Amino acid sequence: MSKKILLDKINVPGIKTYEVYRQNGGYASVEKALKTLTPDEVVEEVKKSGLRGRGGAGFPAGMKWSFIDKKSGKPRHLVCNADESEPGTFKDRYLMEYIPHLLIEGMITSSFALGANLSYIYIRGEYMWVFKILERAIAEAKAAGWLGKNILGTGYDLELYVHCGAGAYICGEETALIESLEGKRGNPRIKPPFPAVSGLWANPTVVNNVETIATVPWIINNSGDDYAKIGIGRSTGTKLISASGHIKNPGVYEIELGLSVDEFMNSDEYLGGMSSSRPLKAFVPGGSSVPILPAELIFKTANGEDRLMSYESLSDGGFATGSMLGSGGFIVYNDTACVVRNTWNFSRFYHHESCGQCTPCREGTGWLEKILWRIENGQGREEDIELLWSIQSKIEGNTICPLGDAAAWPVAAAIRHFRDEFEYHVRFPEKIKNREHFVAEPFSQVKHLVGGKVIA
Repeated sequence: MSKKILLDKINVPGIKTYEVYRQNGGYASVEKALKTLTPDEVVEEVKKSGLRGRGGAGFPAGMKWSFIDKKSGKPRHLVCNADESEPGTFKDRYLMEYIPHLLIEGMITSSFALGANLSYIYIRGEYMWVFKILERAIAEAKAAGWLGKNILGTGYDLELYVHCGAGAYICGEETALIESLEGKRGNPRIKPPFPAVSGLWANPTVVNNVETIATVPWIINNSGDDYAKIGIGRSTGTKLISASGHIKNPGVYEIELGLSVDEFMNSDEYLGGMSSSRPLKAFVPGGSSVPILPAELIFKTANGEDRLMSYESLSDGGFATGSMLGSGGFIVYNDTACVVRNTWNFSRFYHHESCGQCTPCREGTGWLEKILWRIENGQGREEDIELLWSIQSKIEGNTICPLGDAAAWPVAAAIRHFRDEFEYHVRFPEKIKNREHFVAEPFSQVKHLVGGKVIA
């Protein structure tokens, strides 16, 4: 069994209440930090841990904290990014819904480290029931003296609020989140200046993901060095994975980074293998924005090494033969899945969620959706595949925020690894008009029609 840091006590009856959480060691990290450590010592422990941002980018959390401007004399803020909107990702919701005080504890300890006296949790608008759970948890924590003035008699003050978004995926980008929190339209800002210098109300601000902040209490209660011993290489600690698709055991799993993809996929402790006798076709390891990989690149890298659940191994080979760990949205497809339809579905999402500020993203995502719809609905043309490639290449790297990249990468990977499937859609439109076209006749049985090798 892998080590549990975040989900260790999640099944304790009543753990979402303050009383039960406190009885099970809750808020010990706040007590230790405020009474025995300086803010800089807390930051140093997080640095030692090697903890990387769990929202998708994987930037070292302690390093990000160290960038915050302490010389300006302005108030500082910690903002928790709970705007979990990446298709295929639901691990933050699980934490907040079932063990909310872990996040509250992490917010207090982390705010102390940053010298923040006013902090926020910005939660996805669709998570209204979770919003209410957090509100109750904050009220309980404040009533018990963990929030407010002079916490534990140490002279440290902190007010913590939950702010509900309005359902915009773009607000998962930290500067768009800050704009929304200030009451403006959620458009990403041009950087620099970075939030660590000029963030919320032009004050120094750190934005971290729910899972990242919820990990801090364990690090402070134990040590950064102990955390760094878990995992592999620069992928230290554990990671929450949201697993879905054609698998026996979908759900949220906490794994030690470095676990092999094969063991995670096929062992009974985790996903339990495929949900039926249909073979594995592809998977997306880190949410809808990361490149899809075909079956032959899932368990082994292009170099023949075991593919591991780590930042480095999943990206081995670059986008030519690798992908990204991203937010940990692990989506598995069997051979009944249509890659063209799946890619169109992702593109439809990104077109809908583009804020429209940058022309390549505003116009490009719309064209990607339209062309993919055309191909999936039997109206595709031979030149459409090259047109898709051209459009995605003009979006990537040409926008203020990563939403453009997130829209481009799935399209590029789908064409790179499954081009013959796109060609089949174009050449045999009568065969793919039925939405379930690969259920009765999987693509592996008809790919010879476009020059591919038949797989029995």
